[in-house]
Amino acid sequence: MNRLNRIEGQIRGLKRMLEESAYCPDILTQSAAVSSAINSFNKELLSSHIRHCVARDIRNGDDETIEELVKTMQKLMK
Repeated sequence: MNRLNRIEGQIRGLKRMLEESAYCPDILTQSAAVSSAINSFNKELLSSHIRHCVARDIRNGDDETIEELVKTMQKLMK
């Protein structure tokens, strides 16, 4: 939640920069920071999902979770 709150603040900052007609390279730099923060959030969430949900499902014999994980990773890697 803390990460998402920070990202939300960064998005608000981006909107404010646009409203105030900030210098485009500055906006792009902030936008890149938001992208990086979202990517970092996704990595942490995926890691947690694999360690907990996927591992549990595999231990319980639910191999469908592997296909779901593959599809999820393909979406993230577009």
